[in-house]
Amino acid sequence: MLYDSDTLLLPYKEIMLKRHENYLQKLTLLQGEHTRLADSCNSHLYYGLHFTGKEWILREWAPNATAIYLLFEEDNWQKHPQYAFKRLTHENWELRLPATTLSHGMLYKLLIEWQGGCGERIPSHTSRAVQDPYTKIFTAQVWHPDSPYKWKHPRPTGGERPLIYEAHIGMSTEQQKVSTFTEFRLFVLPRIAYLGYNTLQLMAIQEHPYYGSFGYQVANFFAVSSRFGTPEELKELIDTAHGLGIRVILDIVHSHSVSNEAEGLSLFDGTDYLYFHHGERGHHPAWNSRCFDYGKPQVMNFLLSNCKYWLEEYLFDGFRFDGVTSMLYYDHGLGKAFTEYSMYYDGNEDVDAITYLTLANQLIHEVYPQAITIAEEMSGMPGLASPIKEGGMGFDYKMSMGIPDYWIKLLKDIPDEQWHVGNLYYELTNKRAEELTISYAESHDQALVGDKTIFFRLTDKEVYTQMSVFDHSLIIDRAMALHKMIRLITLATAGGGYLNFMGNEWGHPEWIDFPREGNGGSYAHARRQWSLLDDPNLKFKYLNVFDRAMIHFAKESHLLQSKPHVLVQDIERQLLAFERAGYLFVFSFNPNTTFANYHFEVSAGKYTYVLCSDHSTFGGLGLIDERTEHFTQYIANKNLISLYLPPRIGMVLKRE
Repeated sequence: MLYDSDTLLLPYKEIMLKRHENYLQKLTLLQGEHTRLADSCNSHLYYGLHFTGKEWILREWAPNATAIYLLFEEDNWQKHPQYAFKRLTHENWELRLPATTLSHGMLYKLLIEWQGGCGERIPSHTSRAVQDPYTKIFTAQVWHPDSPYKWKHPRPTGGERPLIYEAHIGMSTEQQKVSTFTEFRLFVLPRIAYLGYNTLQLMAIQEHPYYGSFGYQVANFFAVSSRFGTPEELKELIDTAHGLGIRVILDIVHSHSVSNEAEGLSLFDGTDYLYFHHGERGHHPAWNSRCFDYGKPQVMNFLLSNCKYWLEEYLFDGFRFDGVTSMLYYDHGLGKAFTEYSMYYDGNEDVDAITYLTLANQLIHEVYPQAITIAEEMSGMPGLASPIKEGGMGFDYKMSMGIPDYWIKLLKDIPDEQWHVGNLYYELTNKRAEELTISYAESHDQALVGDKTIFFRLTDKEVYTQMSVFDHSLIIDRAMALHKMIRLITLATAGGGYLNFMGNEWGHPEWIDFPREGNGGSYAHARRQWSLLDDPNLKFKYLNVFDRAMIHFAKESHLLQSKPHVLVQDIERQLLAFERAGYLFVFSFNPNTTFANYHFEVSAGKYTYVLCSDHSTFGGLGLIDERTEHFTQYIANKNLISLYLPPRIGMVLKRE
């Protein structure tokens, strides 16, 4: 168990054992007589609309309802007795219709009545919801195409550490509009394959009423966002990625649900506690959304079935779970620093949520053993990314959310002449020994309106006027050098995986801001300006080529399968060196001084250059002769290497 390897956890042994026991009890309850948990979680196969070949069957879970009616477009949305559901049990309702009643593409919704009221609702398990372009109202849509998509490529085999390209379909075009799955497949996916990323993380896939929520206010958990296209078009995108050897993971939102009643699950049957906690606890104080009751078996089955659905129906290769910190704590972890172990075991923890996440990881790996699961979690709760059998929650990875915060703090508050390389290395490598983590310099979070990307923070207004290959700017030189170094050292020290958000690899300027009232409904900042990268007269291309070289190196060297070992932390000179996977990484964050003959101890052998951020191909000055071979010298019982280190440089050498 976890406390066997970390004695600081021993005071909390009983709490940890009780949490594990709660997981085992819920597992027994949900699994029932089945051999696997995954075999018992099929709410999507029971509820929702299904065609048997002879008739349509629609079922709902609505204990408080007194009547349910099917409304559909062809009948002018009128309530008729022949479309009334029958109550099967106290909780479940069913409607059976002749095959000719509904057809592919038809719009429909439910009218749910309860004591003292009623409301129009979208079915809880709908697999398709569409928005009327004029009224902006969402309705369910019958989705039963004559020619379902036929998969062409197998899933890529697992085993590789994830090099993740985080992407948002809608904002992936340069045009000021919402992009589509097809456009992404044709125009963006080839760029990702060229760069060498082996994992694509798709955001905002689950249907959400408000586009500006970035996909984090989900209404219809089993439906693909219709803004981007059809289910078949998403499948073709995933299939094409698989054919390129790229795994695709879903940014899944099970931490909360949109408060909307007409589109979502809130007050679905007139009660506020069907899927969510009753009263104040059921409302998220910061997100204006609804909080799931993870203790209810029906809610657990709903969410676990949702995981199974995306794995089996769309062949996703795993999930990045959003907002895990909010799930783990009754106070959602808001405004807390989590500075000591006692804060993980003080009674503020939602054991039901911890149990749900553990069960979700078990189910996911039962359905697809090579799936990867990643937790977006900032509190650092022990065991999050540890095996279930050891008392952990079973995630394969957790996000190293402190790393981008650290980079932003450095860039905002501390001149790079004062950067402390010892602190820097500590922040980049600080993690629990038993956990694998995803390191990143910046994700979509750091680019949202009100903040700045790293490159925009480094360049500011100069990015608009001084990025021509014919211009020379000290500000741009510094920005490009640090942008490359920050990414290289973040990847080189990563604890298991690496992530980059779409466009940030080549220094996309400005911020992200979705159309809303405050900006006049503008798409100007909800897009990616690929033409800046493709213009041969601009320097953005250098950063892109460097990113490609860096990612291909990490992949081909199997770099992230090993751990780094620090060799030099020269605080005064701002020099840092470490070994990893048979490679020597050397960084000079010194902005002014060149060290012509810098000696330090390394493993004995011959060293040759593999990657250098200063190469002219990457927009550097080309001060290093990369044809040079360096041989260690045995002096005073040490194997020493001597290197030429110009300012602001990162380099990788291979030991032979």
